[in-house]
Amino acid sequence: QVQVVESGGGLVQAGGSLTLSCVVARSIFNTNRVHWYRQAPGKQREFVATIAPGGNTEYRDFVKGRCTISRDDAKATVYLQMNSLKPEDTAVYVCNAEDSDRKRYYWGQGTQVIVSS
Repeated sequence: QVQVVESGGGLVQAGGSLTLSCVVARSIFNTNRVHWYRQAPGKQREFVATIAPGGNTEYRDFVKGRCTISRDDAKATVYLQMNSLKPEDTAVYVCNAEDSDRKRYYWGQGTQVIVSS
């Protein structure tokens, strides 16, 4: 089983910042995209950001200008730095790693982010 492990969530006041981490198994990290999704209570899971092996990034509009996704290849880790957090950012943030060779995706357990007003 390929491991995807998130950390870094917590409780923060509106306007604050958090940096989430996602450690991905080395066997797939170097050659595959890694994505961040989130799921708020009572809502469907939604895409947040993605980063390719070469560093190309994409973001949903609701986080553009507030979030930065990055990767540390030496640590097989992807980060999601979130600034100017809003109460509506409250959700479980889940990391997803592609395995293009096996045509599979691997999900982490998620990390809770709560933004208080």
